[in-house]
Amino acid sequence: MSHRLSANIRVATVFEPGGKVRPVWFEWNRQRHLIKETTYVWKGMKGDAKLIHFAVTDEANLFELTYNTADQTWTLAGVEAQ
Repeated sequence: MSHRLSANIRVATVFEPGGKVRPVWFEWNRQRHLIKETTYVWKGMKGDAKLIHFAVTDEANLFELTYNTADQTWTLAGVEAQ
């Protein structure tokens, strides 16, 4: 079952050399989800803000996380539950 969302979330992130961003875990609904794999990354724009989208899995579900580089916020944009 797939759901589109727009929930602000807290994300632990590693900023690697070369400007690469890698989410490690995130909290949603008072539950911590450890990211086991990033399956796809793409970029987009919202007005003047650059967005980086991540398709990630915790081995049970697939999530779409979005990082807004302008205001440095994270959003949970979608969930596909097993």
